[in-house]
Amino acid sequence: MQRKLVVLMVVVALLVAACAPGAPAAAPSGEQPATGKITLRLWSHQNTAFIQANEAIIAKFMEQNPDIEVKYEQFAYDQFIQALQTSMQAGTEADVIEMFGTWVCSYAQGGRLAEMPMNIMSYAEAEELFFEAPLNGYYCDGKLYGLPNEFNLEVGGALVNPALFEGKGVPYPPVWSDMDTLREQASRLPEFDGDTMVRAGFNFVGGDGLPFLLLQGILEQGGSYFAEDGVHFNFDTPEAVATIQLLTDMVQKDKVVDPILFNADSNDPWGSFFAGNAAASFIGSWAAGAGRVDYPDLAFDYVNTPPLFGDEYNFAADSGWGKVVSANSRNQEAAWKLVEFMTAEQANALAFNTTTGTIPALKALVENPEALLADAPWVEPTLKLLPHGHYIGDLTDRDKLFYEIIYPAVLQSLQGSMTPEQAAQTIHAQANEMVDAAP
Repeated sequence: MQRKLVVLMVVVALLVAACAPGAPAAAPSGEQPATGKITLRLWSHQNTAFIQANEAIIAKFMEQNPDIEVKYEQFAYDQFIQALQTSMQAGTEADVIEMFGTWVCSYAQGGRLAEMPMNIMSYAEAEELFFEAPLNGYYCDGKLYGLPNEFNLEVGGALVNPALFEGKGVPYPPVWSDMDTLREQASRLPEFDGDTMVRAGFNFVGGDGLPFLLLQGILEQGGSYFAEDGVHFNFDTPEAVATIQLLTDMVQKDKVVDPILFNADSNDPWGSFFAGNAAASFIGSWAAGAGRVDYPDLAFDYVNTPPLFGDEYNFAADSGWGKVVSANSRNQEAAWKLVEFMTAEQANALAFNTTTGTIPALKALVENPEALLADAPWVEPTLKLLPHGHYIGDLTDRDKLFYEIIYPAVLQSLQGSMTPEQAAQTIHAQANEMVDAAP
């Protein structure tokens, strides 16, 4: 997904000196205009739907709070990251910042974010309102630093193309009650030209898909991917091996996808599906929303995939976009009032999710989903999954772990150049080397 590229850029930015050239200049937060109004500045990345949602909610806030003026500024991704890095060194960043949850603790640990006042909301109160996975990206060392707008989900569902199910003896839309059913039906869907797979039955070989499936499989078997110290990793386990073995069997025994021809570098789950080269693709529900915009003439659906092990989901999730307050803001009370208004008030949270096509972080919108589904029907398969998600945790360098360590090792097992045991051992060793080498 596009936001994963943002996370990668942020991780890189956090590791280099905060002196990126060309970052937009910024005035000190909280300046008071001649009118006597409090002026708040809010920064976000440039995303058309996000901007539309934020502008409408900000206008509503100013109407209800005539003593507060909100100036809303947006930047392209690279400029946004540069602006945060350079301005936070100088203390000139905006009062309120739209931030991806995976970034929050890095900024908080540097003393750059304000802790949420207890009179606004305690963590216990936030737990009642928000799902654990998105909320805990904003909870660092026992302190709450913001509130989420969305639940960033990459598991539990697949895109399916009705035209590519025809004549295969597989019900449509598929109801995959368990992995045995999915594997048996998906094995009927591929198409070949001689020995060459020209259309995958179920493409799950993606840069996000394989790492998230590994973590899901470990959790659903009652294991943990963290070592006892909560910092290092433990991937050399029976649970990790069993998960990699399951995925390998789907390739080598069931032949639902050819990982030589279909992988993150060529025929990835998104690209292969919308090119008509995969009957089904394992991918987050964001793909359904984006696909309806980018491919409006293609008939497709989004359906649930089952737990990998057992009959109850248990998965890890990144924390999505939300709002935080700068430690340098001169008007923190008003800034936190705006954050609460934009994220915790149901009508405003609903407007954000329906406008942006994102999954709610707010429990109430899922418990009573009629208004949400009227505008974003493709998220329905994801809603029952949300209570079973847990924040992915501090992975030291999330993108390095996913794209440089887990994905290549699991891919080698799928392709037959490693055993599942060797893949798990490789991931374990390289992940802990990464932790030990971190500054």
